[in-house]
Amino acid sequence: MPVYTTSSTHVFMRFMIAGSAFAALAACQPKAAQPPGGGFPPAEVSIIVVQPKTVPVTFEYVGQTAGSREVEVRARVNGILQKRNYREGGAVQMGQSLFIIDPAPFEAARARAEADMAGADARLGQARRNAARLKPLIEANAVSQKDYDDAVSSEQIAAADLKSAKARLTEASLNMEYTMVKSPATGYTSRALRSEGNLISGPEVLLTTITQIDPIRVNFGIAGDWYAKWTRDLNAGRLKLPADDKLDVRVKLPDGTIYAKRGQLDFIDQRTSTTTGTIDAHADLPNPDSALKPGQFVRVQITGATRPNAILVPQRAVLEGPKGKFVYVVNDGKAESRPVEVGDWSDDTWVVDSGLKAGDQVIVDGVMKIGPGAPVHIAQPATDAKAPPAAGKATPSDVGNKPSGKQ
Repeated sequence: MPVYTTSSTHVFMRFMIAGSAFAALAACQPKAAQPPGGGFPPAEVSIIVVQPKTVPVTFEYVGQTAGSREVEVRARVNGILQKRNYREGGAVQMGQSLFIIDPAPFEAARARAEADMAGADARLGQARRNAARLKPLIEANAVSQKDYDDAVSSEQIAAADLKSAKARLTEASLNMEYTMVKSPATGYTSRALRSEGNLISGPEVLLTTITQIDPIRVNFGIAGDWYAKWTRDLNAGRLKLPADDKLDVRVKLPDGTIYAKRGQLDFIDQRTSTTTGTIDAHADLPNPDSALKPGQFVRVQITGATRPNAILVPQRAVLEGPKGKFVYVVNDGKAESRPVEVGDWSDDTWVVDSGLKAGDQVIVDGVMKIGPGAPVHIAQPATDAKAPPAAGKATPSDVGNKPSGKQ
């Protein structure tokens, strides 16, 4: 057991008295004002006041260029390929000679047809003269009716033979002309698939192909569900086409540049592909400088449509919850969770199809510091939604042309 002296006991008592005095003094002091909300001040947030506006819409799809015309070149007659008259891969004009089939057999056939026609013409002349001689005799009853009828029939048969000979001559002349295989379109040729000296057995043999690239065609597919949404928006008035119903088409090249020329959407199939689930569409664009080549992959941008009375909010204001997307709006100084349905998006902006109305104060910044019912303090005056850009852009992904993960 420790032994305390009189001095040590005195010091100990002094410390005890001092501690009791400090405790009593603290108990007498007034309590500091505690902030509401469990001891935390209202979270500072930034808002926008949403207002409907008409915004242009850009639909974007993955496409591939192709020739506006792709023609197979085939010979119409049989024979030996004698000569090729073009440079492989070069430009050709419609009607230009591409190949020559050996014309000698066809020249002989045409000469034979000319001789046959000359013989038929001579026989027709003889038959006509005979009938002319018998006509006054039959009127004078100098010859029998049978003899005159036979003469008239001979004239008619000779006339028919002459027509047949003329047809054979025309056919021989056409075959002779077909020995020169001409270009059926203006464009660029592929490599020659048959070389000189080969026997060409008629139209079943492909000689080369010609691709017309001015204008050039851009083929792309629209996802079936996306097209259905497009149709629903049109019927509901959420989407409006131009007055002439013509949508402009531009293409973005793989390096990100926009091709200078533009065309118009001129074909949308009414059928949905059973293999890809997409609807085929295409547009033709001017390509005078051959800047676009067939087979290139591009992004197709369709413009001209608008969304009237669209409500836009920044993407950072839209959150994902167990029941879908929602935003926080300010209601009586507190954060209120509001479920929304979103449509198109562009850059950092959502187009809200439902869930918001004009005048709603949507919290843009500070959403990670609040929850439903949390008190908030607006750190900036309520203004119109100027942050979102004025365009709604439907951007399908590269697979199936469906809306990307941003939606």
